[in-house]
Amino acid sequence: MFHIYATVAFLYVALRFIYPLPLAAGWRLLIGLVLLAASKYHMLILAFTGTMYSPEVPYWVAYSAGWAFTAFALLFVFVLLLDMGILVTRLARRRALPRHALAKWRYAVAALAVAVSGFGVAQATRVPEVRQVELQIPGLAPAMDGFRLVQLSDLHISVLFPEPWVEEVVKRTNALAPDLVVITGDLIDGTLQARATDVRPLAQLRARAGVIAIPGNHEYYFGNEGWMAKFREAGMHSLINQHEVIDDARGQLVIAGITDKVATQYGGSAPDLDLALRGAPANVPIVLLNHRPAGIDQAIAAGVDLQLSGHTHGGMIRGFDQVVAKANEGFVSGLYRRAGLQLYVSNGSGLWNGFPIRLGVPSEITEFTLRAVPSGR
Repeated sequence: MFHIYATVAFLYVALRFIYPLPLAAGWRLLIGLVLLAASKYHMLILAFTGTMYSPEVPYWVAYSAGWAFTAFALLFVFVLLLDMGILVTRLARRRALPRHALAKWRYAVAALAVAVSGFGVAQATRVPEVRQVELQIPGLAPAMDGFRLVQLSDLHISVLFPEPWVEEVVKRTNALAPDLVVITGDLIDGTLQARATDVRPLAQLRARAGVIAIPGNHEYYFGNEGWMAKFREAGMHSLINQHEVIDDARGQLVIAGITDKVATQYGGSAPDLDLALRGAPANVPIVLLNHRPAGIDQAIAAGVDLQLSGHTHGGMIRGFDQVVAKANEGFVSGLYRRAGLQLYVSNGSGLWNGFPIRLGVPSEITEFTLRAVPSGR
């Protein structure tokens, strides 16, 4: 379906942008071939590398290809908007715009698409800033007031987010001196062999109560069991429909983690919140790690206080985020409250290399400061 959408978009751009350009046929053919290649980026890497999720190519190739595809996607949108403007102008003036004026507008939207895409890819691939969030957690022991939890999500470690980038993410996370680090899935894109060097800095993550990770959908594309074992070697605790109790002199906190819904397609266990919480101590606040912002009703019924999710990348582009929200039960970015449950959806620290753009939706390392509810409330 994705390839069909790309084909339709190319045909529209060919008819409404390339064909009307006042250029020789040879130049229009060349522009058409370039835009066709850009629109078929995912099909080409699938054909030549065998996967859409982790093409093992040099960094500059992945960066340039991502820039080309996002520029094409923006060009399609800008041409569509231009056509709408042309239609409105024609209806208002009752005459067509001069051909030379239309040509200038077409050149302008092409230049804008390339420039905006370049800016968006640069924003997407930079090291994320820290976003600070303070949350009141019912039932949190007063002595645990101020407990600091850092969430990383959707790192998508790949040729586009390689070892130096991961090192900087780890440095920024460790600089926060958190009590606990949780990673809510999609840590990687690629096989164990391809990412062996890139994931090494994860072993340097430090937190007083440790580092906990759950799988996202992308781990299953590349052998989840092997990746979970690799993360455990790096000192992480992996939760597969399980929970862990953070237990110290200050109080207790239950951290539960479930699998992604694609797990069953790859021989894994379906997400099971009841199993994950089995045996958890009563009257202790529950933090649920669920890669997707989904299953909210079940989480509420299970007494979850805080759910941390990712998967959406925040929608990547302001405006387009509302489309992404519709595909994710209405959740896309930031904090939501539903019937006593607080859900936080991270924009992600990285994103999938197949659409590497951020416009108005910055990447993040999220630092939560948990607060006890004052007595009497």
